[in-house]
Amino acid sequence: MAAPEGLFVLEGRPTAQLIADQLRELIVQGTFRQGQQINESAVASQLRTSRGPLREALQRLSQEGILVSHRNRGVFVLELSSDDVKEIYAVREAVELAAANMLMDAGQEKISDTCDVLKGIIKDMAKQVAVSDWPAIARLDMQFHTSLVAGTGNSRLIRIYNTLAAESRMCILNLEVSYPRVDALVEEHQILLDLLEAGDRKGLQHAITRHLRQAVEDLTATTA
Repeated sequence: MAAPEGLFVLEGRPTAQLIADQLRELIVQGTFRQGQQINESAVASQLRTSRGPLREALQRLSQEGILVSHRNRGVFVLELSSDDVKEIYAVREAVELAAANMLMDAGQEKISDTCDVLKGIIKDMAKQVAVSDWPAIARLDMQFHTSLVAGTGNSRLIRIYNTLAAESRMCILNLEVSYPRVDALVEEHQILLDLLEAGDRKGLQHAITRHLRQAVEDLTATTA
Protein backbone atom coordinates (compact mmCIF):
# COMPACT_ATOMS: atom_id res chain seq x y z
CA MET A 1 0.00 0.00 0.00
CA ALA A 2 1.40 3.41 -0.94
CA ALA A 3 1.62 6.23 1.54
CA PRO A 4 -1.37 8.61 1.50
CA GLU A 5 -0.99 11.67 -0.68
CA GLY A 6 -1.53 13.91 2.35
CA LEU A 7 1.91 13.06 3.69
CA PHE A 8 4.65 15.57 3.01
CA VAL A 9 8.39 15.42 3.56
CA LEU A 10 9.30 17.10 6.83
CA GLU A 11 12.19 19.53 6.63
CA GLY A 12 15.43 18.53 8.28
CA ARG A 13 15.50 15.38 10.39
CA PRO A 14 11.92 14.67 11.41
CA THR A 15 11.53 14.02 15.10
CA ALA A 16 9.08 11.54 16.54
CA GLN A 17 6.93 14.43 17.79
CA LEU A 18 6.74 16.08 14.37
CA ILE A 19 5.85 12.78 12.76
CA ALA A 20 3.23 12.06 15.42
CA ASP A 21 1.68 15.51 14.94
CA GLN A 22 1.40 15.07 11.18
CA LEU A 23 0.03 11.53 11.39
CA ARG A 24 -2.50 12.57 14.05
CA GLU A 25 -3.81 15.34 11.81
CA LEU A 26 -4.06 13.00 8.82
CA ILE A 27 -5.93 10.47 10.94
CA VAL A 28 -8.47 12.96 12.27
CA GLN A 29 -8.92 14.36 8.74
CA GLY A 30 -9.75 10.87 7.53
CA THR A 31 -6.72 10.45 5.22
CA PHE A 32 -6.04 7.31 7.21
CA ARG A 33 -9.43 5.65 7.68
CA GLN A 34 -10.65 3.93 10.82
CA GLY A 35 -9.39 0.35 10.89
CA GLN A 36 -6.70 1.01 8.28
CA GLN A 37 -3.23 -0.43 8.86
CA ILE A 38 -0.33 2.03 8.96
CA ASN A 39 2.29 0.88 6.45
CA GLU A 40 5.57 1.69 8.19
CA SER A 41 7.71 1.20 5.12
CA ALA A 42 5.61 3.47 2.90
CA VAL A 43 5.28 6.22 5.50
CA ALA A 44 9.00 6.14 6.39
CA SER A 45 9.90 6.34 2.71
CA GLN A 46 7.56 9.26 2.08
CA LEU A 47 8.91 11.20 5.06
CA ARG A 48 12.50 10.24 4.24
CA THR A 49 13.05 9.13 7.79
CA SER A 50 14.25 5.96 9.47
CA ARG A 51 11.95 3.45 11.12
CA GLY A 52 13.15 4.49 14.62
CA PRO A 53 11.49 7.95 14.84
CA LEU A 54 8.45 6.65 12.98
CA ARG A 55 7.95 3.77 15.39
CA GLU A 56 8.33 6.13 18.34
CA ALA A 57 5.67 8.37 16.78
CA LEU A 58 3.37 5.39 16.31
CA GLN A 59 3.92 4.41 19.95
CA ARG A 60 2.94 7.92 21.06
CA LEU A 61 -0.27 7.79 19.06
CA SER A 62 -0.99 4.32 20.42
CA GLN A 63 -0.60 5.68 23.96
CA GLU A 64 -3.07 8.44 23.07
CA GLY A 65 -5.51 5.77 21.93
CA ILE A 66 -5.73 6.96 18.32
CA LEU A 67 -3.81 3.93 17.04
CA VAL A 68 -4.05 0.31 18.15
CA SER A 69 -1.10 -2.07 18.01
CA HIS A 70 -1.82 -5.75 17.36
CA ARG A 71 1.01 -8.17 18.07
CA ASN A 72 2.39 -9.77 14.90
CA ARG A 73 -0.12 -7.86 12.78
CA GLY A 74 0.90 -4.21 12.93
CA VAL A 75 -0.53 -0.84 13.90
CA PHE A 76 -4.06 0.19 12.92
CA VAL A 77 -6.20 3.30 13.20
CA LEU A 78 -8.71 3.02 16.01
CA GLU A 79 -12.22 2.01 14.99
CA LEU A 80 -14.75 3.91 17.08
CA SER A 81 -17.88 2.12 18.27
CA SER A 82 -21.02 3.70 19.75
CA ASP A 83 -19.68 2.91 23.22
CA ASP A 84 -16.41 4.69 22.39
CA VAL A 85 -18.33 7.77 21.26
CA LYS A 86 -20.33 7.80 24.50
CA GLU A 87 -17.17 7.49 26.60
CA ILE A 88 -15.33 10.23 24.70
CA TYR A 89 -18.20 12.68 25.00
CA ALA A 90 -18.85 11.85 28.66
CA VAL A 91 -15.25 12.79 29.47
CA ARG A 92 -15.48 15.85 27.22
CA GLU A 93 -18.55 16.97 29.14
CA ALA A 94 -16.75 16.61 32.46
CA VAL A 95 -13.69 18.52 31.22
CA GLU A 96 -15.68 21.29 29.56
CA LEU A 97 -17.87 21.79 32.62
CA ALA A 98 -14.74 22.03 34.75
CA ALA A 99 -13.26 24.51 32.27
CA ALA A 100 -16.42 26.62 32.32
CA ASN A 101 -16.26 26.83 36.11
CA MET A 102 -12.57 27.76 36.03
CA LEU A 103 -13.22 30.52 33.52
CA MET A 104 -16.10 31.91 35.55
CA ASP A 105 -13.85 31.97 38.62
CA ALA A 106 -10.92 33.50 36.72
CA GLY A 107 -12.43 36.94 36.25
CA GLN A 108 -13.68 39.11 33.43
CA GLU A 109 -10.34 39.68 31.72
CA LYS A 110 -9.76 35.98 31.10
CA ILE A 111 -13.38 35.52 30.02
CA SER A 112 -13.09 38.42 27.56
CA ASP A 113 -9.83 37.10 26.10
CA THR A 114 -11.39 33.67 25.58
CA CYS A 115 -14.53 35.14 24.04
CA ASP A 116 -12.46 37.13 21.55
CA VAL A 117 -10.86 33.90 20.33
CA LEU A 118 -14.20 32.09 20.15
CA LYS A 119 -15.81 34.90 18.14
CA GLY A 120 -13.20 34.51 15.43
CA ILE A 121 -13.74 30.75 15.28
CA ILE A 122 -17.53 31.13 14.97
CA LYS A 123 -17.06 33.63 12.15
CA ASP A 124 -14.85 31.17 10.27
CA MET A 125 -17.28 28.33 11.02
CA ALA A 126 -20.16 30.25 9.44
CA LYS A 127 -18.11 30.72 6.27
CA GLN A 128 -17.35 27.00 6.03
CA VAL A 129 -20.95 26.00 6.70
CA ALA A 130 -21.98 28.27 3.81
CA VAL A 131 -19.72 26.36 1.38
CA SER A 132 -20.29 22.93 3.02
CA ASP A 133 -16.60 22.31 3.69
CA TRP A 134 -17.11 19.48 6.16
CA PRO A 135 -13.46 18.79 7.17
CA ALA A 136 -13.03 22.51 7.91
CA ILE A 137 -16.29 22.58 9.87
CA ALA A 138 -15.18 19.59 11.96
CA ARG A 139 -11.81 21.24 12.61
CA LEU A 140 -13.39 24.53 13.66
CA ASP A 141 -16.00 22.78 15.81
CA MET A 142 -13.23 21.18 17.86
CA GLN A 143 -11.11 24.34 17.75
CA PHE A 144 -13.96 26.17 19.48
CA HIS A 145 -14.12 23.67 22.32
CA THR A 146 -10.34 23.32 22.58
CA SER A 147 -10.04 27.10 22.82
CA LEU A 148 -12.68 27.17 25.54
CA VAL A 149 -10.61 24.74 27.60
CA ALA A 150 -7.34 26.48 26.69
CA GLY A 151 -8.77 29.72 28.05
CA THR A 152 -8.40 28.32 31.56
CA GLY A 153 -4.62 28.23 31.22
CA ASN A 154 -4.61 24.88 33.06
CA SER A 155 -1.91 22.90 31.24
CA ARG A 156 -3.02 19.49 32.50
CA LEU A 157 -6.65 20.06 31.59
CA ILE A 158 -5.54 21.24 28.16
CA ARG A 159 -3.35 18.17 27.64
CA ILE A 160 -6.19 15.81 28.57
CA TYR A 161 -8.57 17.61 26.27
CA ASN A 162 -6.25 17.58 23.25
CA THR A 163 -6.47 13.78 23.03
CA LEU A 164 -10.25 13.92 23.38
CA ALA A 165 -10.35 16.53 20.61
CA ALA A 166 -8.51 14.28 18.18
CA GLU A 167 -10.84 11.36 18.91
CA SER A 168 -13.86 13.64 18.61
CA ARG A 169 -12.83 14.86 15.17
CA MET A 170 -12.57 11.22 14.08
CA CYS A 171 -16.15 10.77 15.30
CA ILE A 172 -17.45 13.95 13.69
CA LEU A 173 -16.03 13.16 10.25
CA ASN A 174 -18.26 10.08 10.15
CA LEU A 175 -21.23 12.46 10.02
CA GLU A 176 -20.15 14.16 6.78
CA VAL A 177 -23.12 12.85 4.81
CA SER A 178 -25.75 12.17 7.43
CA TYR A 179 -25.29 14.92 10.05
CA PRO A 180 -28.84 16.28 10.42
CA ARG A 181 -28.17 19.66 12.03
CA VAL A 182 -25.18 21.23 10.28
CA ASP A 183 -27.01 24.54 9.87
CA ALA A 184 -27.55 24.66 13.64
CA LEU A 185 -23.85 24.35 14.47
CA VAL A 186 -23.10 28.06 14.33
CA GLU A 187 -26.16 28.92 16.42
CA GLU A 188 -25.31 26.33 19.08
CA HIS A 189 -21.76 27.59 19.43
CA GLN A 190 -22.95 31.19 19.47
CA ILE A 191 -25.20 30.32 22.42
CA LEU A 192 -22.21 28.92 24.32
CA LEU A 193 -20.23 32.07 23.57
CA ASP A 194 -23.05 34.39 24.62
CA LEU A 195 -23.52 32.59 27.94
CA LEU A 196 -19.79 32.70 28.68
CA GLU A 197 -19.61 36.39 27.80
CA ALA A 198 -22.62 37.11 30.03
CA GLY A 199 -21.04 35.25 32.94
CA ASP A 200 -24.06 32.95 33.18
CA ARG A 201 -22.48 29.96 34.93
CA LYS A 202 -25.57 27.78 35.22
CA GLY A 203 -26.77 28.63 31.73
CA LEU A 204 -23.38 27.78 30.23
CA GLN A 205 -23.17 24.48 32.09
CA HIS A 206 -26.64 23.50 30.91
CA ALA A 207 -25.86 24.50 27.31
CA ILE A 208 -22.58 22.54 27.26
CA THR A 209 -24.34 19.44 28.55
CA ARG A 210 -27.20 19.79 26.06
CA HIS A 211 -24.81 20.45 23.14
CA LEU A 212 -22.56 17.46 23.81
CA ARG A 213 -25.36 15.02 24.59
CA GLN A 214 -27.14 15.99 21.37
CA ALA A 215 -23.88 15.31 19.54
CA VAL A 216 -23.77 11.81 21.06
CA GLU A 217 -27.30 11.15 19.82
CA ASP A 218 -26.36 12.26 16.30
CA LEU A 219 -23.13 10.27 16.24
CA THR A 220 -24.49 7.05 17.67
CA ALA A 221 -27.49 7.18 15.34
CA THR A 222 -25.06 6.79 12.41
CA THR A 223 -23.14 3.93 14.03
CA ALA A 224 -26.13 1.99 15.32
